[in-house]
Amino acid sequence: MPTPTVRQLTLDLTAQLAALYPAPEAEAMAALVVETLLHLSPLQRRMQAEAPVPAAVAEQVPTLLARLLRHEPVQYVLGQAHFYDLELAVTPATLIPRPETEELVQLIIRAQQRQPGLRILDVGTGSGCIPVALSQHLPGAYLTAVDISAEALAVARQNAATYQAAIDFQQVDILHNLPKVEAHSLDVLVSNPPYVLEKEKTLMRPNVLAHEPASALFVPDDDPLLFYHRLAEVGCQLLRPGGMLYVEGNEQYMHAVAAALAAVGYQQAHVHADLFGKDRFVSAVAPATWPGLC
Repeated sequence: MPTPTVRQLTLDLTAQLAALYPAPEAEAMAALVVETLLHLSPLQRRMQAEAPVPAAVAEQVPTLLARLLRHEPVQYVLGQAHFYDLELAVTPATLIPRPETEELVQLIIRAQQRQPGLRILDVGTGSGCIPVALSQHLPGAYLTAVDISAEALAVARQNAATYQAAIDFQQVDILHNLPKVEAHSLDVLVSNPPYVLEKEKTLMRPNVLAHEPASALFVPDDDPLLFYHRLAEVGCQLLRPGGMLYVEGNEQYMHAVAAALAAVGYQQAHVHADLFGKDRFVSAVAPATWPGLC
């Protein structure tokens, strides 16, 4: 039986995935699977549309499709995710990097790219997407990244090795401990902490809820700013005067995050919108002296 062409395989995958996903998403997933299996760019996939798919590749498709039809995220099925011009390994131990977090990285790069020898800490690093991306655009930076999960850190170390990024990874429960970083030495503290409320689970799609790590997603309904209060304390102890805190979060609470940071002494606490106009990030400056927070 002849193997399909690149076009036929893409169309067949799209048709089957359309039973679960909106047509544009099904098309994008199918294209990503084909491009990854055949090591093609989107342009190459279109230019080679009538080329036959090698039998060894076609044989992999039914197993991958079965996983996708069980709502498993395509990034886990393929074992990789695109982030800030990088191809990063991901597993169910790590959150799948989101486009919004690319915007957080861009915010830091734009503000810090002229500063040599930056000392940067990423809290809740997951796949290591933030520090690995920063390492490629802030040469000479000293990067530390922490996570509570040993399994996530193993993936992060793999990604750092792929891009020859010198990052000090540490397993730390940030709610109860501090990383091994010199006091008041950091130029940048960045975090994309858990910020989805438990009550929002009912609004989430099965491919996220059933497969991505809950510890990286959810905070208690009665304490939505849990991690931001702790990050404020961590910054108080580790940021140098004038150092920057950057966080991502739930659009409902980012003005509250900015207000909480200002209340404990941070200066210039500013809310930044993402590309969809949603309040998604806060940046703030560490003061020279703290009003009793540390």
